[in-house]
Amino acid sequence: MQNKTVLFATDHAGFELRDFVLPHLKSLGYEVEDMGPKKQKEGDDYPDIMGPLAQKISENPKKYVGVIMGGSGQGEAMVANKYEGVRAAVFYGGDEDIIRLSREHNDANVLSLGARFLSADQAKKAAELWLKTKFPGETRHVRRIEKIDP
Repeated sequence: MQNKTVLFATDHAGFELRDFVLPHLKSLGYEVEDMGPKKQKEGDDYPDIMGPLAQKISENPKKYVGVIMGGSGQGEAMVANKYEGVRAAVFYGGDEDIIRLSREHNDANVLSLGARFLSADQAKKAAELWLKTKFPGETRHVRRIEKIDP
């Protein structure tokens, strides 16, 4: 996904990790657009933050992918998945194969990280692995994705 712009957003729960993950992705050569917030705001509402990111991906999925963070990553993914063509996968620790499979089998275009369950190193490694994993386009997976996004 080196040719796509990575849209990045976090709510208050992921704000601390933001300062590790965002520069790490830039250091790897990815073009990253920080969709905010730029300052931590306790009590912010993740739908207000994740919605604009998901909308942008929905409008131009060939140009954008997203990395988002929140407490568990669950609610953030639920918001993103409401937008047409957006397929958000959640990772909050455990077997990293799930990250690879989200790309190889589901062509996920958003990675939602559970910040309360990941260290800075885990979050950086997860985002890096997800971004470098390609969707091979196997017929059975394409067919299934088309049933999600007809």
